[in-house]
Amino acid sequence: MRFIGFDRRVRAAAAAGAVVLSLALAPAAAQAQDKTYTMKITLATINDQIHAFVRNYAAALEKASGGRIKPEIYPASQLGSIPRQTEGVQFGAIQCQVVPPEFLVGIDERFEVMAAPGLITSMAQGQRLAADPQVSKLMLSLGAEKGLHGVGLFMVNPSAIASKTPIRHLVDFKGKKIRIFASQFQSVAFDRLGATPVAMSLGDVLPALQQGAIDGAVASTAVFTAFHYQDAAKYVTETGQPAIFGIVEISKKWYDTLPRDLQQVIDQTAAKESVAVNPQATEITENSRKNWTASGGELISLPPDEQASLLKLLSSVGADVSKTKPLLSAAYKIVSEAAQRAK
Repeated sequence: MRFIGFDRRVRAAAAAGAVVLSLALAPAAAQAQDKTYTMKITLATINDQIHAFVRNYAAALEKASGGRIKPEIYPASQLGSIPRQTEGVQFGAIQCQVVPPEFLVGIDERFEVMAAPGLITSMAQGQRLAADPQVSKLMLSLGAEKGLHGVGLFMVNPSAIASKTPIRHLVDFKGKKIRIFASQFQSVAFDRLGATPVAMSLGDVLPALQQGAIDGAVASTAVFTAFHYQDAAKYVTETGQPAIFGIVEISKKWYDTLPRDLQQVIDQTAAKESVAVNPQATEITENSRKNWTASGGELISLPPDEQASLLKLLSSVGADVSKTKPLLSAAYKIVSEAAQRAK
C-alpha cells in the first residue's frame, strides 16, 4: 500500500510541473503570435497592372494577418534592376518580387513558356489561362530549388511595341533593333519579323531609346504611359503578341521562417488577389490606351490581313523553340493546350 501513496505524490508533482511548464511557455507562444514580419515587395514598373496587384496584395495581406505582416512596396526598380531584385528574393534580402515570368528564365527555362507568341489573343483568354489549375501548378512550382516560392499568376496586358519611327506594316520591322524580355520565344519571334531582338531590363529601356541604341521596345501601353515614353518613342504598334503575365515569387528562405498560419495567409491571399485584379487590369489597359493618345502618342494597328499573317508566322515559335528541350516542350504542351481550352 505504501507504493500507492508514493505514486500519488509522483503524479501530483508531475501535474504541478506540467502547470509550471505551460505557464512558462505561454508568454513565448503569445510573443510568437505578436511578432511582426516586414515584407518588401519589389517590382520594375509603376502605375500599371502589376503595381495595382501589389497594392491590393499588400493591403489584403496586412488585413488577413491581423497586422503581423507589414508589407513595404518598392516600384520602379527602387531595389535594383530585375536581375538584382530576383537575387535579393533568392537570398532573402527581399521577400517578394512580382515580374513577368520570362525574366526568371536564368533560373528555369520553363519560366518563359507564357511568352510563347500566338497563344493568347485577348485579355479575357489570358485571364482564363492564368487561372487554369494545370498552368498555375506548373508555373508556381518552378524555382522551388532555387530559393523561390511561387504564389500567384495573372494576366497583365497584351504586349505592344513603342518605336521612334512608326511600324505600320510587317515590313517596317525589318532592320529595327527591338528591346525584348529575356525570352528565346520573343527572340525567335522578332528574328522571323526581320528585327534584331535585344534583351534588356526595364530600367535601361527608356535611356536606350533616347540615345538611339534601340529603335523600339516591347512592353505594355500602361508602362509606356507611366514612364512617358511618348517623349522618346511616340508610336505604339499593338500587335498583342506575346501576352504579358505577372508571377508572384516569395523568398523561400524567408517563407520557411514564418509560422504556418502566416504561410497560409501569403499563399491564399495571393491566389485570391490574382483573380480579383482581373477587372482592374482590363480597366488599366483601356485607360492607358486613352492616356497614350491624349498625351500626344499614336496607337497603330497592323492591317487585318497583316495581323493574320503575323499570327500565322509566329504561331509555330513555341513548338519550334521547345522541341529539342524535353522539359520546356512538356511545359509548352501544358500551356498551349490550356490556351485552347481558354478560348
